[in-house]
Amino acid sequence: QVQLVESGGGLVHTGDSLRLSCTASGSIYRPYTMGWYRQTPGQARDLVAELTATNNTNYADFVKGRATITKDDAKNTVYLQINSLKPEDTAIYYCHLQWGSRNYWGQGTQVTVSS
Repeated sequence: QVQLVESGGGLVHTGDSLRLSCTASGSIYRPYTMGWYRQTPGQARDLVAELTATNNTNYADFVKGRATITKDDAKNTVYLQINSLKPEDTAIYYCHLQWGSRNYWGQGTQVTVSS
């Protein structure tokens, strides 16, 4: 089993930056894809950014140019920095890890951007 623990969410203001962290523990085998999704009430869970098993990065159009995803392999931790936050970035952000056909999710961390 794999456990994902997120941190870094909270209440911020328009234009602020924040950094989300997610640490994986348990039975982790490389290579794996690790990243972040977000979800608002009544909506699907959307990819925000991910680092793939082949070390590629993918960003959603709505954060391109504003977000950077990085990984510390020694700590099994992925970081998501988002700058110039907007009210529409308000959502629950979920950490995700994929290894082969297995998908693991964190419990989610709320990000609220006030205008």
